[in-house]
Amino acid sequence: MSDTLDDLFAHNRAWSAQMERDRPGFFTSLVKQQTPRYMWIGCSDSRVPANQITGLEPGEVFVHRNVANIVVHSDLNALSAIQFAVEHLKVEHIMVVGHYGCAGVKAALSGKRIGLADNWIRHIQDVRDRHAVMLDTLPEDVRVDALCELNVAEQVVNVAVSTVMVDAWGRGQKVKIHGWTFGVHDGLLQDLGLNVDGAKPLDAVYKAAVQRIRYKWSKPLGASPSAQAGADGTEAIAAPPVDPIGESTGTKTG
Repeated sequence: MSDTLDDLFAHNRAWSAQMERDRPGFFTSLVKQQTPRYMWIGCSDSRVPANQITGLEPGEVFVHRNVANIVVHSDLNALSAIQFAVEHLKVEHIMVVGHYGCAGVKAALSGKRIGLADNWIRHIQDVRDRHAVMLDTLPEDVRVDALCELNVAEQVVNVAVSTVMVDAWGRGQKVKIHGWTFGVHDGLLQDLGLNVDGAKPLDAVYKAAVQRIRYKWSKPLGASPSAQAGADGTEAIAAPPVDPIGESTGTKTG
């Protein structure tokens, strides 16, 4: 075993010991139950760890991650995770979280071939093609970030129309879906204002979200988060005001 892997075990043991010193009985209580209120559907990017970003403890957020935070109806992995979270863990909020500077989104926008993952990223290219007119009207340096947000909106819809969510809302379960983005350049989450709880027509909510994205990136706000990533002393682009997580604008499937 390499020294690097030995270091991981050493760090784990140090972390475990520190947790037990600071919070005696922490692991005993963790074993007894898993009752998270939240599910995070995010990108596999190593710079986007759900617990650290949200300040949540182990056991407080159920996480599913893949390349570019995509949810498609043929992906039994994602759908099974959502079903377990909704039907068994009874989560109250599902957050679909993209991040600015996502390599998968960049590849989808440019059409760059990267290998087997091209087949997966094709789903984002479908989003790109659906909004090609809008993207073409935006400044070139913000198109990646606009597509990142459009992809989040698309995946929120895909979660909302899944049989898991249709069934959950049909039996009156209170669970909401939210579209967020994360800035690797500043560590901040942005609420895109796309909040779905099965109460209003999904199409109208989706179209409103797309219009907000168009308006946001059409404005001359300076360098995009992707352009800022890796630069020192930069500030995030402010998102338009949105409803907080507890106040959904709502949607209804069907």
